[in-house]
Amino acid sequence: MEDLGVAVVGFGWMGRVHTRAYARLPHHYPRLPLRPRLIAVADEVPGRAEEAAGQFGFATATRDWREVAADPQVRAVSVTAPNFLHRRIGVAMAEAGKHLWIEKPVGLSAGDARAVADAVARAGVQGTVGFNYRNAPAVEKARELIAAGGIGTVTHVRIRLFSDYAAHPDSALTWRYERERGGSGVLGDLASHGADLARFLLGDITALTADTAVFVPERARPTGATAGHTRTGGGERGPVENEDYVSCLLRFASGARGVLEACRVSVGEQNSYGFEVHGTSGAVFWDFRRMNELAVSRGTSFQDQPVSTVYVGPGDGEFAAFQPGAGNAMGYDDLKVIEAHRFLRSIAEGTPYGATLADAARGAVVLDAMAESAVSGKWIDL
Repeated sequence: MEDLGVAVVGFGWMGRVHTRAYARLPHHYPRLPLRPRLIAVADEVPGRAEEAAGQFGFATATRDWREVAADPQVRAVSVTAPNFLHRRIGVAMAEAGKHLWIEKPVGLSAGDARAVADAVARAGVQGTVGFNYRNAPAVEKARELIAAGGIGTVTHVRIRLFSDYAAHPDSALTWRYERERGGSGVLGDLASHGADLARFLLGDITALTADTAVFVPERARPTGATAGHTRTGGGERGPVENEDYVSCLLRFASGARGVLEACRVSVGEQNSYGFEVHGTSGAVFWDFRRMNELAVSRGTSFQDQPVSTVYVGPGDGEFAAFQPGAGNAMGYDDLKVIEAHRFLRSIAEGTPYGATLADAARGAVVLDAMAESAVSGKWIDL
């Protein structure tokens, strides 16, 4: 097994998730020919990188990501920094010859995502993107069922991503709520996953129309460094510049229709993510909170046709790498271990596995079209 020097740039919650995924790879994929070795961690918040190095065992810690790009021991980099830094860091890492595992949405626009994708292609390195929900074995099973005609011809899909992480009025006015640093708000944060799931399950989107809204118009500026979804008890209040909510009608190349809805201020909803896909002879349903189950309706009854619960097991996606039999639960972090495995497998074999920067670029076109439609009130052709 060959050691692969890896680094993590940006050490908030997602940086920790990537780091844990690297550490767990040999446990779940012992035959993977590459073994990640934690070389460097970078975060601009004073002391955060040093704390990460002490806890997780990185060899070096720095506040400057450019030192990571210049380090010859680092061959692969996780970019888990805020959205506005994705393009700058992603392009620089690719140009330095580093393989790239970068979180969605890969910048603030389709132009940013394409710039990173182009840099990766020019450098001849591998690029993986953090669309983790497509990695759930149940989602992969649903895709196979749909592709095999198991529910007939798909007629319509509904995708939802509702969360309450920003519902509290005292949530801090971090970079996530600023147009210049956070981009299009819930579009880049949650709807990016929805657009990826739509494409992953049903193929290309050809046209859409969307509506957006801001429901919490002001928040208090943080008085110190933040991580995740921080609340603040004071600080000067400022405007929320990007979207809390989006609803979107979709048309697919197949002729299917869709609805995608996402909200970050949905009181009473905690990570309520999922989809319902209907076809001419059946349907399939998935809820992230019951990640290892599918609800499936198949048959010839059409009317009053029953729905059955199917538990994924070995043979479905990557389930066997984590659990021995159906009914044993996998969790969120396991999806990132799968993502890490596909990233390193891409490096080892020189062939992309999992979500790529091309997927991110195509998804970003969908998000830009949503934003454009919300302003114009028109259908946008993609």
